[in-house]
Amino acid sequence: MSPPATARIDIERFWTTIERSGEIGTGRPGGLSRLALSDADKQVRDEFVGWCRQAGLSVRIDGIGNIFARRQGSDDTLPPVVMGSHLDTQVNGGRFDGIAGVLGALEVCRTLDALGHRTRRPLEIVNWTNEEGGRFSPPMVGSGCFTGTYTLDWARGRTDDDGVALGQELQRIGYLGEMEPSPHTFDAYFEFHIEQGPILDRDGMQVGVVTGGYPSCGMLVEFRGETAHTGPWPMERRKNALVAGARLLTAVDDIGWDYAGTGGKATGSRLVAWPNKPGILSDWAQAVCDVRHPDAETTLVMAERVRRAIGEAAARGGCTAEILDTWNWGGRIFSGELIEGIRAVSLGLGYRTQDILSQAGHDAYFVARHASAAMIFAPCKNGITHNNLELCTREDLEPGLNVLFRSVVARADR
Repeated sequence: MSPPATARIDIERFWTTIERSGEIGTGRPGGLSRLALSDADKQVRDEFVGWCRQAGLSVRIDGIGNIFARRQGSDDTLPPVVMGSHLDTQVNGGRFDGIAGVLGALEVCRTLDALGHRTRRPLEIVNWTNEEGGRFSPPMVGSGCFTGTYTLDWARGRTDDDGVALGQELQRIGYLGEMEPSPHTFDAYFEFHIEQGPILDRDGMQVGVVTGGYPSCGMLVEFRGETAHTGPWPMERRKNALVAGARLLTAVDDIGWDYAGTGGKATGSRLVAWPNKPGILSDWAQAVCDVRHPDAETTLVMAERVRRAIGEAAARGGCTAEILDTWNWGGRIFSGELIEGIRAVSLGLGYRTQDILSQAGHDAYFVARHASAAMIFAPCKNGITHNNLELCTREDLEPGLNVLFRSVVARADR
């Protein structure tokens, strides 16, 4: 028998869990600084695993540190319906980005326990490793490795700014699982997330039905030059990698402005250099940039303009340039069947609902290459995110969590 139509998640129980998470890895006032595989990430992982076991879920960890918590189904041989997101944050992160999706999935299982309902298909919760990419680049390494986008050795070999490898840190904090991160079959995947943009809050909407993601392209670019004295060395003989990197990032910003009127974004997000000291030119620099646009063809045009800008920046700086890594995601990747189901549930519950494209990257993008996937958005105040001022209230999150609950149960009981 299905749960009664009046069944809802327990928002106060969920909020207590969110508040506890918000005490782990605190950063600037009101925010979190819980970088992937840091001591704070270990602490919240331990807490999450404890909560899952208290709820009677079995827990396993794969070779890239993804945590899977399973609730048995009445026919446990069937593929699971999976919910998930991430518990790591940016260095100046908020308390809800990713976290609401993992802990919201836990609340779905707790609510089913309180109702005494066993779904036909098993349920799984997943916490993906290094979604943010704030410490180990690129982002979404855990889900990318799970779905075969990245190899295990390559993913474990990603290093942070101190040269520490991702695999080393997994072992240090006790989350280097023995099972290979090869994908097991999913019946479906649902990811609940805050919008990370201003649209739902601005329009007074309670639930965003995510129909796809902005097609996006990111690049890691390396410039090589020569060190020299900043005083006597002639301008025409300089090979300043720092300047080449800076020229690229300002060119990327200009590209973003050229397409802003049609929803385009281009971002220069990182520049590091060596020696990066007064009195000496830098002979090495790395820059990270990305472009995104709701139209896939326009994204390709923007990315090609970035490639041209790389060559121009290198020439102006007297350097060589190499694109060390690229990443692409987004588009119309989510399951139409799941989208329709989420929309129907949301409207059936009487919520103000809006179709929306995701403008950020999410683990669901990689999972959609492996299984039917969909996302549910909740509003956040003024769209502020990746910032300690990121804010959601119970009222912001409760509608989307109820949509997650009803959608997952309907899928798992069919």
